[in-house]
Amino acid sequence: MATYKKMELKDTVSLMCSDDYKERFKAEYAQVAVRYEKLKAMLDRWDEGKLNFQPTCPRGIYNFQIRAMADYIASLEARAAIEGIEL
Repeated sequence: MATYKKMELKDTVSLMCSDDYKERFKAEYAQVAVRYEKLKAMLDRWDEGKLNFQPTCPRGIYNFQIRAMADYIASLEARAAIEGIEL
């Protein structure tokens, strides 16, 4: 996932529009990785008491979401390895 840390969602547009499914796969992976990192950063700030807003959802919902995202990333990484897609 480290490769996609510096990407933004807008950087995935050309990959997402590709006719090549491997390029679209990379975009899908990058998008979830970017979203995961942003949510993780928010949760870290929450834990540190440094949020500049009051979340409306209970923390348990966010915990469930980040676990689901981590599982999704892991499944994409497994598929990539099997299908020979370099992430």
